[in-house]
Amino acid sequence: MSDKAIVVTETDGRFDVAVRKGAGETRHEVTLKAADLARLGAGVGGAALVEAAFAFLLEREPKESILARFDLSAISRYFPEFERKLPRYLKALK
Repeated sequence: MSDKAIVVTETDGRFDVAVRKGAGETRHEVTLKAADLARLGAGVGGAALVEAAFAFLLEREPKESILARFDLSAISRYFPEFERKLPRYLKALK
């Protein structure tokens, strides 16, 4: 694994995410609808969008609290501010 805290790998439209922060590592599987990528992605690829989403999540909860499998659209159900704040996290990746 690289030195990055969040590593996203895309396989067949599914994103495998490894998070290393503090002690240990967690792994997650994220799906992303094309419509959500077009609406939220601001011209970035799916992996970058998922990485930004995890940066958002990690500021709000420990890595162990993030669901093991979910669709990116589920984040807004738990954190209503997600879509409004996401551009800041996308910009930080550039």
